[in-house]
Amino acid sequence: MYDPPSPARPGIDRLVEVMARLRAPDGGCPWDLEQDFRTIAPYTIEEAYEVADAIERHDLTSLQDELGDLLFQVVYHARMAEERAAFDFDAVANHCADKMIRRHPHVFGPDVFGPDVFGPDAVDGAPTGSAEQQTERWEDAKARERRQQAEAEGRSAGALDGIAAGLPALARAVKLQKRAARVGFDWTEARDILDKIAEEAGELAAELDAPEPDQDRLEDELGDLLFALVNLGRRLTVDPEAALRRTNAKFERRFRQMEAWLAAENRRPDALPLRELEELWQRAKRAERRLGAD
Repeated sequence: MYDPPSPARPGIDRLVEVMARLRAPDGGCPWDLEQDFRTIAPYTIEEAYEVADAIERHDLTSLQDELGDLLFQVVYHARMAEERAAFDFDAVANHCADKMIRRHPHVFGPDVFGPDVFGPDAVDGAPTGSAEQQTERWEDAKARERRQQAEAEGRSAGALDGIAAGLPALARAVKLQKRAARVGFDWTEARDILDKIAEEAGELAAELDAPEPDQDRLEDELGDLLFALVNLGRRLTVDPEAALRRTNAKFERRFRQMEAWLAAENRRPDALPLRELEELWQRAKRAERRLGAD
């Protein structure tokens, strides 16, 4: 048995020590000792979503808790890497700090990349312009790092390099489209994307109308339609993930309201025809509008 690390120690040091003891071969936690990068990865993803959920609910108490859980995931992965003599938590933190400094020459000075990094809109060696221009510089810095990495590996850098395959599909679609847009492969007008959406919807409808619709083709056409919708959201500067979360929440509110009305009458939704359910849905929409909800 180990004594808990002292609360008087700096928080991150204490957490790193807790993790080390959980993974200690002699006296550690059997469950923690059995884990590896692959088995822990789903928990890492889950904790990131729980952080996003706390933010969405404006719950700062939960946010503190969820950020701690997410930090623990970083400490966990770093500990497993340290056991393999690959890197440790300090290396992770320092690498991240170095990267943030490199990508913010407008904050930390031009010495990282040289005086030309700010571009023609610089004044007395410091950048000017909007947050949007700073975002563009950030992407330029990331692209420069990808080129340097590719050169170090003896290969040519591609515009889509480094986009994680494990990202949620909507988020990955946005990243793919943004990268393609940086080399000019992009729609310029939202109306053009609407036309593309109509085209993709037509192709999906055509497959549905086939005598024997092919499931693989249906998936393909639906994916094309979703990809075009994501592109429209990007052009309108609307995050498709946030938009869908908002609609999910709206659907849940209204459906629960329908269930509450039915429960008050001792009725169940599965016992009603679709027509009556649609009437209840419209009633829930009207009730929300009177309350000023979405």
